[in-house]
Amino acid sequence: MEGAIGGVIFHHSLLLHDAIPNPAADSLLRKLRHSAIPTAISHEPGISSDKMNLLKNMATLYSMDCFSLDPSSSPLDDAVNEIMLAWHHVRGTILLLLADDKKEVFHKPANCNWHIVGLTVEGASPCEGLGINKINRLEELPLTICRINRKAVGDNVVTVGYIMKPSREEDFAKRGAFPMYPTHNGLIFLPLTFDLPLTPQLQEADIVLHKATDEIVSIELGDSAEYPNKITYTTGMEELKIYMDHHVEYCVIDPLSNIYPVLDRLKIQHILLGLEDLKGASGHLIRGPHFLKVDDYKELSLIQRLSEAKLSLPCIVKPQVACGVAVAHNMAIVFKVEDFKDLKVPLPAVIQEYVNHSSILYKFYVLGEKVFYAVKKSTPNADILIKLFGSHDLKPLVFDSLKSLPTATGNPHSDSDSSKGNNNNDHIDEELVTEAARWLMRNLGLTIFGFDVVIDEDSGDHVIVDVNYLPSFKEVPDEVAIPAFWNAIKSKWESKPASMAL
Repeated sequence: MEGAIGGVIFHHSLLLHDAIPNPAADSLLRKLRHSAIPTAISHEPGISSDKMNLLKNMATLYSMDCFSLDPSSSPLDDAVNEIMLAWHHVRGTILLLLADDKKEVFHKPANCNWHIVGLTVEGASPCEGLGINKINRLEELPLTICRINRKAVGDNVVTVGYIMKPSREEDFAKRGAFPMYPTHNGLIFLPLTFDLPLTPQLQEADIVLHKATDEIVSIELGDSAEYPNKITYTTGMEELKIYMDHHVEYCVIDPLSNIYPVLDRLKIQHILLGLEDLKGASGHLIRGPHFLKVDDYKELSLIQRLSEAKLSLPCIVKPQVACGVAVAHNMAIVFKVEDFKDLKVPLPAVIQEYVNHSSILYKFYVLGEKVFYAVKKSTPNADILIKLFGSHDLKPLVFDSLKSLPTATGNPHSDSDSSKGNNNNDHIDEELVTEAARWLMRNLGLTIFGFDVVIDEDSGDHVIVDVNYLPSFKEVPDEVAIPAFWNAIKSKWESKPASMAL
């Protein structure tokens, strides 16, 4: 693609300061490593062996090449030709990043299809006077690459600014989800950072993809469905929220108000009640689990309330807060009523029915119009749990659902995880669950989300036990999931009201 940046070369002085790695380089190089843009380090001939070893180690760590190139020498034709030969597979233009003083003396060969960007060593504020030939901090490079690529491609490209915690970003990026080089359907991904002024970054993005739950500091639950939860975000996320509040035309995946229900297990339970009218050709129902909200485990009427809610023991107890805070995944399976009084699961809590489901969990992922699922091993049926953990003095099983689940050994379905098409999932009513996925998409207003389904082995009811926003969908093969991910984002952009055009 002519004019678009297809490779990036850093002068070594920008990555090493007196043989010490530049702290700002790590995050940037990790982003570029999986951005579909090859990267390299350039160095002058004759540098010390110690520095050369440092550069080689850095290149290995970030999957970079090392090239010999002296910006101040002339002519440079031979050195440039060697680089172009090594990078014969690189598409488009090569961006060479130099310190400003090096840029001034660099004599680009006439036939060299390179774009030279200077880095101001000191004295300028972040994003001040930022263009396509100058940056003031290394962290600004992705923004410059996206600007150049957008200019090269024209109006047929959509820039997706994204923000999430670094570990999640890297997991997505390793799968090729966030290329800075245009995708087949015309997307460029721009990593947003709270380390730079946010507004200039957002002005370059057409759409924002976020995992706001990564940026939650605290949640104060509302008393009712009418009283919204009070959510406190990190300073950077609060700034992003204010920007979006003041630019209602901005396209977001997904609006913060749309993700609020998935933060509250009680609200999700009430929403799932609306599934009662769906019924598959198999005659099975799809529903949420029977549930009860509790504010005090010692309340005298608890036994009566459990009965009225169609709950019998064992049951599973979860904090009402579903994500965003450390205790959201601290849960317990309770076998005896008397054990509620000393239960350590944070209040308020939601008590859910424990569904006997033959240790099989179906993880569904909704990526726009596409619905995928995988089969996972899960907690065993109640009778097996009782045998495993002691039938005489059975205490509540307390666990963190992100780290471990009580599972049975010898489970016939636990040898390996499965994906669609495995014989273990023959009894899933895929059509019914797909219809439920469409229903959830409409009622939650979410573009990319996931939910977990178990099947009651007695009734055949399909029970949705969890709903989450922007999951990793890691069980879906990359060659299927990533194009669906991109298409979901592009479809969201294309379906926006005309008034949302920036």
